[in-house]
Amino acid sequence: MTDTDDAVETFLDQADSVFEDYENGYVDPDAALSTLEHHVETLREETD
Repeated sequence: MTDTDDAVETFLDQADSVFEDYENGYVDPDAALSTLEHHVETLREETD
């Protein structure tokens, strides 16, 4: 696996976790969106 593959896999795992937490009512929509935005930014940094 390349570094990019690893970064994408990590992002997808983290995104799945956020969606699961939201669906289970553990986080509100604003918190879920904020967390996803952070994960997207991290992915961008790791793949530049």
